Amino acid sequence: MLGWFPGHMNKARRQIKEALPEIDVVIEVLDARLPYSSANPMLAELTRHKPVLKILSRADLADPDRTDEWVAFFDAQDDMRALAVTTTNLRELKKIPKLCHELAGAVRADRDVRVMVMGIPNVGKSTLINGLAGRKIAKTGNEPAVTKRQQKVRIDGRVALVDTPGVLWPKIEDQASAYRLAASGAIRDTAIEYTDVAIITSAELAKRYPNALTARYKLKALPAYAPVSTDEIDADGPQKPDFLAIAGFDGHAILKEIAGKRGGLRPGGEVDLHRGAEVLLHELRDGKLGRLTLETPDDIPPPPVNDNEDSALHSDA
Repeated sequence: MLGWFPGHMNKARRQIKEALPEIDVVIEVLDARLPYSSANPMLAELTRHKPVLKILSRADLADPDRTDEWVAFFDAQDDMRALAVTTTNLRELKKIPKLCHELAGAVRADRDVRVMVMGIPNVGKSTLINGLAGRKIAKTGNEPAVTKRQQKVRIDGRVALVDTPGVLWPKIEDQASAYRLAASGAIRDTAIEYTDVAIITSAELAKRYPNALTARYKLKALPAYAPVSTDEIDADGPQKPDFLAIAGFDGHAILKEIAGKRGGLRPGGEVDLHRGAEVLLHELRDGKLGRLTLETPDDIPPPPVNDNEDSALHSDA
């Protein structure tokens, strides 16, 4: 489990909880390349009684077919809509106020629809708010957690936005999500071993987008695919399965070849894997491998079984 909960995020959680009673609609900004992993389950718990608009940001970097799947998935949920956007595309952003009004339902004619904007760090939340406002309101940056306090702004379409600091949850239980978040840059590069992230990302890309990987790095061939059932994996602890085995590809071998082709070959034939990791992760984040999505709705893990409920079911049988 990855633990990550700086003090300002704890404060932000309290501020969100205090402000929510006055809010009509919640906008949660997600990364379109990983809509499940970039959705904060803590925010979902806080906002479970509010209608939610899921904004899939960076849609220009994501696989459009997978994005359509995610939009359909979210639209099928109660009191929820989804919209895929590029946060710098003002024409796309103009659809947001109308969707907020539709989700809010009847609101007094003398006041705006009150909308709270949420999201984990580095998903484009501040860029979205600046685009909606038509001016620079929220500070943007490539580093996670740029926004440190709540900000309020009125936008066209009778909508009042409340911006919140980017909030990660105390512990990321799903390690697959942790690695995907690290690959996207939502988690600081020092939070998880950088080379490990690139090795696992290499294997995932080989499974999902082999042509993009081989074309970008001029790889002659990928290692043979050898899928392994999760039941056969020797886990290093109950919540740390071997993701390389699950992916079915030798990510270490792939990263080694990438490093060798991109300035990571040292005297004596030694390969600098860290150099390969820098190349792969930076180019993935910049969209240089093409439009890629790291997960689909089918990758959402099933909810955990409640042992007490399970026992009760067996005792009633």
